Amino acid sequence: MSQSTFLAAIQKITAGGLPIEELLATAGRLAPDEARQLYQVWISFNKEHPLLFIAHFNCSTLLQQLGDEQGGESELKAALTMKPDFAPACINLGSSYERRGMAKEAVEQWRDGLDRMAAVSADAVGYKVTLMKQISRVLSDNQSLAAAETMLTQCLELAPEARDVTEQYVAARLSQCKWPMAPEDGKFSRRTLVSKLHPLSVCAYTDDPLFQLAASDKYVRTMASIDERTTRFDRRTAEIDPKRRLRIGYVSSDLRHHAVGYLMVNFFEEHDRKEFEVFAYYTGIKADDPIQARIKASVDHWRDLRGVSDDDAAAQIAQDGIDILVDVNGHTRDARIGVFARRPAPIQVNWLGYPGTMGSSFHHYIVADDWTIPDYAEDWYSERVVRLPCYQPNDRKRIVDETVPTRADFGLPDDAFVFCCFNASHKFTRFSFDRWMEIMKATENSVLWLLDYSPETNQRLREQAEARGVAGTRLVFAPKLPNARHLARYPLADLFLDSVPYGAHTTASDALWMAVPVLTWSGRCFASRVCGSLLRSAGLPDLVCETPDDFVARAIHLAGAGRGELELIRQRLIANRDTCTLFDVAKLSRALEELYLQMRADYIAGNLPRPRLSNLDAYFDIGVAQDHEVREIGALTDYEGFYRAQLARRHYHHPMDADGRLWAGEEKPDAQRVRAKPKAA
Repeated sequence: MSQSTFLAAIQKITAGGLPIEELLATAGRLAPDEARQLYQVWISFNKEHPLLFIAHFNCSTLLQQLGDEQGGESELKAALTMKPDFAPACINLGSSYERRGMAKEAVEQWRDGLDRMAAVSADAVGYKVTLMKQISRVLSDNQSLAAAETMLTQCLELAPEARDVTEQYVAARLSQCKWPMAPEDGKFSRRTLVSKLHPLSVCAYTDDPLFQLAASDKYVRTMASIDERTTRFDRRTAEIDPKRRLRIGYVSSDLRHHAVGYLMVNFFEEHDRKEFEVFAYYTGIKADDPIQARIKASVDHWRDLRGVSDDDAAAQIAQDGIDILVDVNGHTRDARIGVFARRPAPIQVNWLGYPGTMGSSFHHYIVADDWTIPDYAEDWYSERVVRLPCYQPNDRKRIVDETVPTRADFGLPDDAFVFCCFNASHKFTRFSFDRWMEIMKATENSVLWLLDYSPETNQRLREQAEARGVAGTRLVFAPKLPNARHLARYPLADLFLDSVPYGAHTTASDALWMAVPVLTWSGRCFASRVCGSLLRSAGLPDLVCETPDDFVARAIHLAGAGRGELELIRQRLIANRDTCTLFDVAKLSRALEELYLQMRADYIAGNLPRPRLSNLDAYFDIGVAQDHEVREIGALTDYEGFYRAQLARRHYHHPMDADGRLWAGEEKPDAQRVRAKPKAA
């Protein structure tokens, strides 16, 4: 049928009788390569047609779909030569440049498209918003955050309801350490911004796990609506044969030169492939680096799902007969939540990439440990909690540059006490910075060593230090380096100070591997408790503080009278590196495999967990109503009591059924559960 349709259309073209409307309809019924040929023949016979630019545009899409990126670009350029203000071609040409690593040319192309847009129409506004979003995203990726924020502000003025624009805007401000997130004289209200926070930004914004749960639930319902979920790949009742190898699939965009890739590579090498058939589904950027090469060599099957639709990705996973599908992205960049929403595997698991709950109806388990999610905190997660000795894997084959650096190499004083924090800047809050400055004021001969973020952000942090009575020159910024060289410079620091609520994860394990002590205060959320888990697993529970005041006092002590203790801690780290739980990759692998076997047993027995999602709109509204930059919710002593009081108030005005979490269905203060929180050490 396709071949006869194709040949009939070719005959009409050569006879000069195929209108463009019929061309478009016919091409839509053909295979991509036949459609591409049809367009190219039509173009050659219709050089003067007023709508020739549309044929060039559609041909470009087909060429790029077939893997001919530069051929597609040539067709887009031809379309723009005919119609310079044709925004779709401008958008796609810039995107093609970006895919080829030509970020500067992409931004220039999109800016040119903006400059050409004069007419005011719904289509023009839509194209303008798209162009500005593309520009701002690439600017953000290349650390031009101030310019990205300006572009996003203009974008929000045109499309105030655009959730993705709000998410980018907030992320840009958080990364620039612009406190508060919603400027007091700004055009957008705090509540409006908080109500559209991306779940990952919530992790950095506030230590409020119930709000994080509710925000994740809202995000999932927005990004993977029930109406858009294809059911033909649904394998929630598929049979799992216990007599064959259990098929485990890992979905991630980060199986490469990325923090998650560095954490997982040694785990894949330790995975027991006699008992488990391991599939890696890669969804990230094009990569060809040593980390990805090691992972490819360590799995049974590598599937490249870049550019593959959610339906087609789910079809591939279903065809592979995956028993347990592990979401290694969660709510992070390039996540494929739509794939998991289609339920292509009977058991679906949230592990490692995202430090929090998915808040979805289709993630059954979250992998944690006793510290990241204590027993008393299980109500703050939608998934059933299962635990490893330490939830985070590590690479025992880290490569460290053999050249030993000096403090002078990085502008650090030889005689000063060097505090450091190599976390990303979006993890810094006013509250964490306040504590750091309090520590520095009490330890006069000290500096704070941070990553070099951008000239504007560095200067802003120095000004914030000055405003708190600390000379801005005492903040020293470390240029970004290749990972091996970056690891080599860690020992120049005396003590790593963690941030809250989004603390050190890979950065903490890197510091501990290099025998640099880390000090943390564990809050309530998963993201704020990871560092405490790593320290305890490294045999250093005494560096996990119970309160913010303890954190400040302990740092001051270690930088002063406790320097001898600090040296002993370094020696313990070196002595325990080969035996501690944190770096025991084999132990973690066997423990995770045991969890997989238990999940299979639960499934066969009909005990697959059902995520709990009741009343989350109410929890969301309570979280949005709080000004998290005025009051540190994570420091509340009666966190659940605070939420119960707010729920009771809402129930009085709008009755709610019991949710099996904090709300029992009616206000009975004497029936509230009291659960003790364990000590930090």
